[in-house]
Amino acid sequence: MRRWLLPEHIEDVLPAEARQIERLRRTILDLFEAHGYELVAPPMLEYLESLLSGTGRDLELATFKLVDQLSGRMMGVRADHTPQVARIDAHLLNRQGVARLCYCGSVLHTRPAGMTRTREPIQIGAELYGHAGLDADVEVVRLMIAALKRAGLERVQVDLANPAIYRALAAHAKVAPERAEEVFDAVQQKDAAAAGELGVLATLNGGVEVIARARRELPMLADIAAELDKLERLAERCAAQAVEVSIDLAELGGFHYESGLSFAAFAPESPDAIARGGRYDEVGASFGRARPATGFTLDLRQLAGLAPPAPARRRILAPAVEDAALDVAIAQLRDAGEIVVVDFAGHEAAREELACDRRLEKKDGKWRVT
Repeated sequence: MRRWLLPEHIEDVLPAEARQIERLRRTILDLFEAHGYELVAPPMLEYLESLLSGTGRDLELATFKLVDQLSGRMMGVRADHTPQVARIDAHLLNRQGVARLCYCGSVLHTRPAGMTRTREPIQIGAELYGHAGLDADVEVVRLMIAALKRAGLERVQVDLANPAIYRALAAHAKVAPERAEEVFDAVQQKDAAAAGELGVLATLNGGVEVIARARRELPMLADIAAELDKLERLAERCAAQAVEVSIDLAELGGFHYESGLSFAAFAPESPDAIARGGRYDEVGASFGRARPATGFTLDLRQLAGLAPPAPARRRILAPAVEDAALDVAIAQLRDAGEIVVVDFAGHEAAREELACDRRLEKKDGKWRVT
C-alpha cells in the first residue's frame, strides 16, 4: 500500500484552495466581529460525556471515539462545535445577558455527509445565547445571508422549517415511544404513509404559501398556531433580504437537538445545503444552564468551491545576493503588502513555478521593480 495515500474522504488542501479558504475565513470572521460576535476556539478533543451532552444519536454516530491514555476515560473528536460553544456559554462565560459567540475550526465525521463531501469539514459559525425572542432568529438568519453574499454568492435560497411543529403534532397524536424514531425518520424522508398521522408534514413543503396551507390542514392547537406565526414572520424578514424563501415542515434538523425555528441556505451551484442553523434551547440543559440559543454553521471547504475564486496575488522575484540595500528594498516592499520571493541559485529551470510577474533589479545603483 502506498504510504502517501490518505483515508477515504480525507484530503489535503493545496495552495489555491487554501488561499480561497483563508480569504473566506478572514472575510466572514470580520463580518461576525462587526456584528458583535466574539471568537472562541474550543479544543478538538473532549471527554465523551461532555462532548455529547444534550445532543441526539446522530451526533454520537458521527463522532470518532478513543481512550485517553492519561485518564483511561473515553474521549471524542468533535463532530460539531455547538455543544462545545454551549458549554463555554454555560460554564466559562456565565453571562446573564445576551452572548454572541463565533468560531472557526475543523471537525471530524465518521462518515461523509455525501459522496463528494469531506469527513473533515472546516466549520465556521455564529451563535447567539440568552434571547428567546424572534429578534434573535432574525439576526442570525440575516447574518448567515450576509456571510454568503460577502463570500460572493449572488443567488441564495433560504429554506425555513420548525421542528417544534413536529413535536407538538407528535404529542397531540400520542406517538408511542417505541415508534418515535421510526416516525421521525419517516417524516424526514417525506414518507407520508410510514409517518401515519404525522404524514401530513411530508406534504407541507414549497413556497411561503405552505404556511397558509398548514393552518388549514394541521390541528389548530395553540402551540402549533404560535410556531406557524413565528415561521411566517421569519419568512417575511428573509424575503426582505432579497433572497428566495421556501418552507419545509418535514425538515427536522441535522443532529436532533433543534428545538424551534431552523433554516438552511442553498445556492443553484450545489444540491446540498451550504449553511444550516436554527434554535436549540435545550442544548445547554445537561450543563445545568439551558439558555435560549440560536445560530448557524457552514463548511468553508464547501463554500470555497462555490465562491468566485480569489485572484492570485502578484509576486516579485528578488535575487539571492548579499546586499544590505537589497534587504532594505525587500523589507519595504513586504511592509507595503507585496509578495517578494527570493530566487535561490541553481533553480533557474523551475523559476516559472514561483509565479512571479515582476523582478527586483539593480539599476543606476538602486534596487527597482521591473
